[in-house]
Amino acid sequence: MSPRERILTAFAHRQPDRVPIDFSGHRSSGIAALAYARLRKHLGLPEKPIRVYDPLQQLAIVDEDVLDRFGVDTIELGRAFAVDDSSWADWTLPDGSPCQMPVWVLPERVKGAWVLRSKSGRVIATMPDGALYFEQAYYPFAEEEGPKTIPAAMQESMWHACAGPPGPLADGPEGLKRLAAGAKALRQKTNRAILGLFGGNLLESGQMLYRNDNFFMLLAAEPEKAHEFLDQLVEIHLANLERFLGAVGGNIDIILFGDDLGMQTGPQISPAMYREFFKPRHARMWQRAKELANVKVLLHCCGGVRELLPDLIEAGLDAINPVQISCAGMEVKGLKRDFGQDLVFWGGGCDTQQILPKATPDVIRRHVREQVKALSPGGGFVFQQVHNILAGVPPENIEAMFAAVNEPA
Repeated sequence: MSPRERILTAFAHRQPDRVPIDFSGHRSSGIAALAYARLRKHLGLPEKPIRVYDPLQQLAIVDEDVLDRFGVDTIELGRAFAVDDSSWADWTLPDGSPCQMPVWVLPERVKGAWVLRSKSGRVIATMPDGALYFEQAYYPFAEEEGPKTIPAAMQESMWHACAGPPGPLADGPEGLKRLAAGAKALRQKTNRAILGLFGGNLLESGQMLYRNDNFFMLLAAEPEKAHEFLDQLVEIHLANLERFLGAVGGNIDIILFGDDLGMQTGPQISPAMYREFFKPRHARMWQRAKELANVKVLLHCCGGVRELLPDLIEAGLDAINPVQISCAGMEVKGLKRDFGQDLVFWGGGCDTQQILPKATPDVIRRHVREQVKALSPGGGFVFQQVHNILAGVPPENIEAMFAAVNEPA
């Protein structure tokens, strides 16, 4: 099978020729730039400039030689853009290693920290010395003098305003043409399954704009106001969805939405609250995506969300990521038994809280084989470690993890 066929066979809940693998196909399946530099050296690969395409999480672009080495079946649409040197500027990683950042989100040094500013000049994200990623510094709707409309607030919100490639290259009418041309060129260049990163966050957008505490109180105490906010937000997302899939829909295989609904101990919200505020809006967006293009819908959704899975499936979800197996209710044998006929598990292949950073390579290999044995029968599974590989993970552990994916159990 080709990589694309392998992924789509898994989505059809049929057994592919081997377990399909995702690595860096989206912004929650990648690797910290610090760890990536060490991985390349460990694998004996030629030195290349380390490009940090996601400054907020400090994630590196994973080069073709590494994708080939680990048998990766996916690629992010963003890899079609910012391929020229003029899109990048020199910067330095926290350990002093040289790297490059997109020119449109180049950090600025301010009093013992790196900061990112919005177009208005406001500091919206900070990475103090000693930290390894940026944190949100401004919540637009939490401020009395903040922006009054959702589009204006998004321009002042870290997660909305600091984009990786294509970034501003996709803005405006000419950007739409560049977006379409890039997607077409990538489709002709690769036989990997292409993921188009969309977002469409609902709960998270409320948290990003209001701040978590304020948005939870809005949902609980002022439901009419919360519904009004979410209605406006969905209309914005739907307009962007029409624009996005109108340009790239014929050349991607999977569209990625995002909404972290879970915590370590279970869902952030009750199933009843999910059904009232989010389920009908998710259903509307996911149905529209499938009407606009022949795409599968993947939701990035961290945490323990077992209680919400029946409603997510009813809303039209095809696949969930990262399958955070260390959280309450997320034991993979039970998930596969109860939901495996309806849902693709994209992730859950290796625990990144305790196993990947701390265990020996032999323990990691056994752990990965156990996870794959539970999740892969009958298709419906794409291997990915649980979320991104963080900065301190030893390279030999990463190599052991990928080597074990298609080893006999």
